[in-house]
Amino acid sequence: MTRQTPQLAGPTETKPNMEPTPREPMWRAILRQARPAIIITLVLTVITGIVYPLATMGVAQALFPGQANGSLITVNGHVIGSSLIGQYWTQPQYFHGRPSATLNDAGTAPQPYNAASSGASNLGPTNVAFIKTVQQRIAALKKENPDVPPGTPIPVDLVTASGSGLDPDISVAAAYYQIPRIAKARGLSQETVRRLVDQHIEGRFLGLFGEPRVNVLELNLALDSLEPGQPAGK
Repeated sequence: MTRQTPQLAGPTETKPNMEPTPREPMWRAILRQARPAIIITLVLTVITGIVYPLATMGVAQALFPGQANGSLITVNGHVIGSSLIGQYWTQPQYFHGRPSATLNDAGTAPQPYNAASSGASNLGPTNVAFIKTVQQRIAALKKENPDVPPGTPIPVDLVTASGSGLDPDISVAAAYYQIPRIAKARGLSQETVRRLVDQHIEGRFLGLFGEPRVNVLELNLALDSLEPGQPAGK
């Protein structure tokens, strides 16, 4: 007598669907993958390329209009320069800025304080050419300022160029060094010129960063406003 194993009831088995799934066209698959990237690119372009610059410009114009427009200095309604960009002064009745190593636009010849070609000589302190250049500047500075008392230390910023070649400021020592020449050229007392320099000294940023300095353009404009024999501060 054969014993049969009872069959347990279970879920009904289904026959798998053997019909092939239609294949998605290649162009549609590419478009589906690229759509998020295209949308993100457009959104970020609008935010970072239009909204953010306009918002930044609006805040700057509202809170810092002078700085936002280039810190321009005007005289009688005419723009004569910027307090952030130095100028090449050579006449004896004016304070001179730092030497400038900038070149002309073609990069073939020196052109001091060329704002379109900011840069330095990139010569190190032990470079023979640099040492020779500094020595030549020292000799020229002494010849240009013959009334400076012998033994007066030479301010380093009067014989070395800045990294940008466009430095608008000089150190207080550099301004003091030039006082005898300017006083003589303008028929002013040295004390008058010194007081004028002291009035234009800008302190350290936030009282901590940088060194006291004098803006050359602003100081020279103040000089032009003085009459021979007139004390500074009036």
